[in-house]
Amino acid sequence: MEYFNKLLDLLKTEREEDENAYLKLTESSSVADRRANGLSWYPIAIRGSEMSRGDYLTVEMERTSHQDISHQLRFGASVVLFSNHDPKNDRVEGVVSHQSGNKIKVTLRTDELPDWSRDGKLGLDVLFDNNSYDEMKQALQLASSPFEKEEDGRMVRILTGDLSPSFLPDGFNYTIPVLNTIQQEAVNKILSATDLAIVHGPPGTGKTTTLVQAIKALIKKDHHQILVVAPSNTAVDLLSEKLADEGLNVLRVGNPARVSERLTALTLDSKMADHNSMKEMRNLKKQANEYKNLAHKYKRNFGRAEQEQRKALFSEAHKLMKEVSNTEQYIIDDLVAKAQVITATLVGSNHYTVKNRKFHTVVVDEAGQALEPACWIPVLKAKKVIFAGDHCQLSPTIKSNSAARNGLSTTLLEKCVALHPEAVVLLEEQYRMHKTIMGYSSKVFYEDKMKAHVSVADRLLMPGDIPLEFIDTAGCGFEEKTEGTSTTNPEEGVFLLKHLTLLAENYKMQYAAQADFPTIAIISPYKQQVNLLKELLLHVVELQPYQDKIAVNTIDSFQGQERDIVYIGLTRSNTEGTIGFLSDIRRMNVAITRAKKKLVVIGDSATLSRSQFYLDFISYAESHHGYHSAWEFS
Repeated sequence: MEYFNKLLDLLKTEREEDENAYLKLTESSSVADRRANGLSWYPIAIRGSEMSRGDYLTVEMERTSHQDISHQLRFGASVVLFSNHDPKNDRVEGVVSHQSGNKIKVTLRTDELPDWSRDGKLGLDVLFDNNSYDEMKQALQLASSPFEKEEDGRMVRILTGDLSPSFLPDGFNYTIPVLNTIQQEAVNKILSATDLAIVHGPPGTGKTTTLVQAIKALIKKDHHQILVVAPSNTAVDLLSEKLADEGLNVLRVGNPARVSERLTALTLDSKMADHNSMKEMRNLKKQANEYKNLAHKYKRNFGRAEQEQRKALFSEAHKLMKEVSNTEQYIIDDLVAKAQVITATLVGSNHYTVKNRKFHTVVVDEAGQALEPACWIPVLKAKKVIFAGDHCQLSPTIKSNSAARNGLSTTLLEKCVALHPEAVVLLEEQYRMHKTIMGYSSKVFYEDKMKAHVSVADRLLMPGDIPLEFIDTAGCGFEEKTEGTSTTNPEEGVFLLKHLTLLAENYKMQYAAQADFPTIAIISPYKQQVNLLKELLLHVVELQPYQDKIAVNTIDSFQGQERDIVYIGLTRSNTEGTIGFLSDIRRMNVAITRAKKKLVVIGDSATLSRSQFYLDFISYAESHHGYHSAWEFS
């Protein structure tokens, strides 16, 4: 099928680009470099080990220093345990089976730890993520192959535009008091859909609340188990907790990013630990480990009789582990069968526990950030698919510019919204922003359909305040500087903090109690500018009392978040009018919709005005009495 062949080609291009970037970071780099790039834990100490499924060994390790460095050693990642004495030869591969804080469990492809692991400095390296790419490739190949029954291929034909989705003729009316009219309409659309429904949720419109209520209603109506997936662990965690709070039996497959007690209780490991067959399994495992440890005693001292004894002990250990495996599978099958909702990441939906399982309904949340090939992994398990997200906000992260340009950046959500408008409900009422802050985003991205709920529409930080401002730095000589692949603008950074200081002084009387002071986000599209702003902020004495109220970060880091006040420093200022990835207006949509009560955008109109988006934004600010020149504050 041509549709999937094109996707397979794009995925191949992306994989090659990703692999080259990985090799560039790791080839001939020192362990300290790899650690700094988040690809290594070094040094580590082994804290324990036990036999695992399929005669593998699960080893618990701990990072003993450099614990503050962020890293990519996540659940499901392929890794290699190495000794720094001889890292080329002393190495054994495995998969991360659990990671929390500075502790990690890795299932190694061996049944015993190698001798070199007992002495020397050990480390863990992340290997290139072949597994995710293999899963995506297999899903695309499966989707393009002929289906035995016509009904099995129906979902593929709907999502690729060959068939139209269908709905129950009389619709569906299921009243949920906590929802507003349009959210209720979205739930009714989901309930009446026989194969596809789409919830388009712009910022602040209660998409997650709507989705949780819809899932609850689906379970009540159909009594089917539902698979709920999202591209990131964080998004999966949020939904898992909210669904559990509604009293549903949720099974979180995979390793959560947020380690809270509430969330841990939903995981497979936690539920297995509480299962009534677990005691029997633990005893069998303990016995198997004892036999294995006894067998190791014969390692140094080999005669014929010892060899036989060692063989017999290993044989007994393996026999017991077979029983452990069977008991474990029984527990897993029991837990999976009893769960009303199974939650996982897109790739995690092919976790061994649910790999061959089919579902009546699959819900894909944050579908606007999901790579299409990854979406096909859970979608092929479904009779009915619910997409929820916003294709007008951040798109998926793609390494290859060529693959992005040729269509990989267009999500399945975006395609389906265009193909099947009858399946879409746009959540129009938002509960986050003042109506002036909301207005420009509504006009550009949502056909001017957005409404601000009465509780937020006119909400200000203080009477007479202006909720949206654009401060123009044109002519101030705030020139951008290029640092490697990133851009900074030191003078703009200094000015932004000066303006924030004046603002804080202005609000000080209104918010006498420090605890009540508004929350503040300082956003820049450029990582280096973020670092610069963080550094500058440390030296602004007047803002020190509010440090715990101020967060400084990139746009992507604030996706899904909100603050009372948002400052956006656009950074770019040059005579050529080059704005780089500021031209990604979806990313800017995320930035300008984080603010609840006040939005301040600082930029150089002379540089920005070649873009219609920014030109119109400046005019919009002006029409709402929010345009100022930076000269006014000098």
